[in-house]
Amino acid sequence: MSSLTTAAFFGATFLAMLVLHRLLGPLLRRRDGQELLGENRATIVAEAGVILALALVSAGVVKNCVHSEEVATNAIWCAGFAALGFVLIEVTGLIGTSLLLHRRLRASIARGNEAAGLAAALHYAATGIITAKAVAGSDLRGIGLSLAFFALAEVAQQALVGMFRALTTYDDAEQIDGENAAAAISYGGVSVAVALIVARALDGDFVDWPSALQGFGALVGVALVLFPVRQLIVQGLILGSRPTLRGGALDQAIGVDRNVGAAALEASAYVGTALAIGFLA
Repeated sequence: MSSLTTAAFFGATFLAMLVLHRLLGPLLRRRDGQELLGENRATIVAEAGVILALALVSAGVVKNCVHSEEVATNAIWCAGFAALGFVLIEVTGLIGTSLLLHRRLRASIARGNEAAGLAAALHYAATGIITAKAVAGSDLRGIGLSLAFFALAEVAQQALVGMFRALTTYDDAEQIDGENAAAAISYGGVSVAVALIVARALDGDFVDWPSALQGFGALVGVALVLFPVRQLIVQGLILGSRPTLRGGALDQAIGVDRNVGAAALEASAYVGTALAIGFLA
């Protein structure tokens, strides 16, 4: 399959997903699509995350479905897996963002809270990273495996992020609802980083369940390295503060001082570590 054909499939798939999102998104979110042109910048920030997720899923679908020399066959499977990816992004994204602020996220974005919009955008981006890897195949068996591995990956993602955020002394939901952009960046950084590691764990051909689960679990466990990266590398080595097992200067900078620079530094360390793991694993 030529590069031009692959690019054409990506363009068509992404456009179709954008049209679906434009038609169904406002209904799912109970708002008018014209709000994106209004003064509420939080809404458009959150929307940016959805668009990024759809682009990632479109690329993943085309990469995994466009293999046959028959255009019609490729188009059928692209359409099927794209529809599956779209549903997973929209539904899982809505559920995940609702849980993020204890069901207050939608109202927080509606009142113009840009920190909430940023947290939602990065959550959608993380969901897109996982979905792009999970939605793979060109037959009915592939659809079943995609759903199974997506569910497995989402459970791992939510569990790891939840465990990691429990180590901070401040409440992410409370801080983000209180318009703390630093807390949103910190949350988003660890969410995207964990998603990159979990997505990497989905790579490889399926042989059997024992082998697949063993390989998945081994690589997902590597995500725990993000804890010493935060407490030892970022807080201790880079910021020059005393390393602690929990809390410390980094929590003070983000939860109290609302230091966006410190949060960006933390997030970049997470994502950089996750990308390095992806390259080396």
